[in-house]
Amino acid sequence: MSGLSAYADRVAELLGSAETTSGNGHCLETTDTVRRLAQLARDTHARGKTIVFVGNGGSAAIASHMATDYSKNGHVRARAFNDSSMITCLGNDLGYDRVFADQIELHAREGDLVFAISSSGRSPNIVAGVQSALAAGCTVVTLSGFDPGNPLRRMGAFNFYIASNRYGFVEIAHLTICHAVLDLICDLPFSS
Repeated sequence: MSGLSAYADRVAELLGSAETTSGNGHCLETTDTVRRLAQLARDTHARGKTIVFVGNGGSAAIASHMATDYSKNGHVRARAFNDSSMITCLGNDLGYDRVFADQIELHAREGDLVFAISSSGRSPNIVAGVQSALAAGCTVVTLSGFDPGNPLRRMGAFNFYIASNRYGFVEIAHLTICHAVLDLICDLPFSS
């Protein structure tokens, strides 16, 4: 098999073998975790809290896309912290490693749900943002790939890891996981 079908099969294989862990490193079943996150997202909204997405580059596009879809389609309060004016201002004045941490410190509240997306799991600004989210009392979900020992993979209450060092595979898998959570929020079945 070659071509696009092989590519799609590889993405499906990586999703099927996604490693999902809790904050203390215990293995979690991925589909059950996706279901739990859908309910957690609903509960977060019902309590008047916000779902926050952060990411760099392609992961920033995923963050923005998901914040839009979770709000519009899922009818839950969601936002992404990737406004270009804010990012460039904070990057210039405080350093690029603070572009998410500063926004989370200012806007996030205890009980918010933060999705931190980084293909490498090593982005200093994502790691710092997660540290700020944890300090604020937020529940953190991480999505990472590349090196299995990346620091982001151990930081969240729920951690999804894709065992690939290819951006395309990791980013598509992350987007798929986020969409799966959203589809469950919308009461859509996994297959139809």
